[in-house]
Amino acid sequence: MNYIALTGPTASGKTAAAFAIAARWDVEIISVDSALVYTGMDIGTAKPTPQELAQVPHHLINIRDPLQSYSAADFARDAAWLINDINARGKLALLVGGTMLYLKALWDGLDDLPQANREIRAAIDAESLARGWPALHADLAKVDAITAQRLAPNDSQRISRALEVYRISGQPLSSFFTSRPRGFPPPSVLLSLEPTDRVWLHARIAQRFDAMLAAGLIDEVKALRARGNLHPDLPSMRCVGYRQTWAALEGDLPMTDLREHGIIATRQLAKRQMTWLRSFTSRTVVACDQADAVEQVVAHVDRAITSKI
Repeated sequence: MNYIALTGPTASGKTAAAFAIAARWDVEIISVDSALVYTGMDIGTAKPTPQELAQVPHHLINIRDPLQSYSAADFARDAAWLINDINARGKLALLVGGTMLYLKALWDGLDDLPQANREIRAAIDAESLARGWPALHADLAKVDAITAQRLAPNDSQRISRALEVYRISGQPLSSFFTSRPRGFPPPSVLLSLEPTDRVWLHARIAQRFDAMLAAGLIDEVKALRARGNLHPDLPSMRCVGYRQTWAALEGDLPMTDLREHGIIATRQLAKRQMTWLRSFTSRTVVACDQADAVEQVVAHVDRAITSKI
């Protein structure tokens, strides 16, 4: 037995299922979430509480300042070391999260991408204001048809990043995804919490964003802005929820529209995650909108573990 992976779109119930697994087996959780790595970003990332973090050992949470970067290649290196270390101590590693690029980097290998260039990104943003994201999507299709095909014409964050990579390196973003041998052995079981009814997931997303607003998301972003050394082009500040809240505080988005924009952006994130998941053909799908979803996840893990004993 090496490790278990539990994934799914945002708001699908991964945290609850992970703690249910931890209640039965001696596990350590490795976060697979590009937002949870940042300190001071607790509310908008739905980060486990200090009490929850104390219940079960967690890794790759609160390991970077929001000013710093953390790449898929960083995750692949760190997760591989952690899995081996946890196994060596006689425990089970449980990977939990929805940053699918991290999982792809771990299993398939991923070349290091160019670091973000603020000037180039600012130029791309200016172009988007003048011409619109669909036009920039068309530009991307001319230089990187593979990436453009999997992006929606209004997927501003990913179109921007793909164009940025091309302008920095002269190479399409898709060329950085290699067909090299598998970087790390696959998990004993890959479980994916996915809804049979998107309406259920959309309701969960709305409820969670409302809870974040009630818990103080706006004040959290105010505190981050008050630091003075952060800006909206940083990967940390481009996280869903933070980007929209920052824009509202800057006056670029009416504060009355924050809730709607935050929910829409989270739905779009979930849609992208579902697209990624369909490429993981070895996954075992558990319907997260069923009342016994957590019990099903635990049962799958029980069978996987007992079959190895």
